[in-house]
Amino acid sequence: MAKTVFYARVSTADQTLEHQRRQAELAGFKIDQEIADHGVSGISTKLAERPQGKRLFDILRPSDTLVVRWVDRLGRDYRDVSDSIRLFMRDGVVIKTVINAMVFDGATKDPIQQAVRDALIAFMAATAEAQAVATKEAQKAGIEDAKSDPRSYRGRKPSYDREAFDTVVTMLGTGAGASAIAKVTGLTRQAVLRIREDRIGAEKALAMWAL
Repeated sequence: MAKTVFYARVSTADQTLEHQRRQAELAGFKIDQEIADHGVSGISTKLAERPQGKRLFDILRPSDTLVVRWVDRLGRDYRDVSDSIRLFMRDGVVIKTVINAMVFDGATKDPIQQAVRDALIAFMAATAEAQAVATKEAQKAGIEDAKSDPRSYRGRKPSYDREAFDTVVTMLGTGAGASAIAKVTGLTRQAVLRIREDRIGAEKALAMWAL
């Protein structure tokens, strides 16, 4: 019997498995099994090398569905993400994302649909890696500022946490509007627009507040 497996990667203290699962349930997914990795980097640790991520390759069977909040939960490395998705599809597994309701299904035989699907995989995997690089640089800038002057003014504490920020950036990368993003994240539309207009500054604020 086909099953739906939800996979979450919780990499920071303010990200929670419960929140990611609740997002999936609100999107209409009925989860049969839940697998999660905690405190694992999506950049340095491939999916197949994570304590729980590697279980996916053992338990998923043809016709099963793998649900993730977005492809960045599978990883932040372009090749690892795209290779993992294609491997699952070759095994008959359907991958679905909570954000933007993307579906990757290897069963399609239509060459145009295949081309569109493969282009989406490449785009989303590249976006996940680009976000990781930008995040790292902004965090570094915030940490350096704090080190240079421990008394430096940090400004107002951000109204968003790391998970909300990641969701905003992810949805902006897929073309979502500010109102739709605000509805998903619970942030105000103005907060979403501030992140959109100055992502580096928003990331820096998180680093300055150690969020």
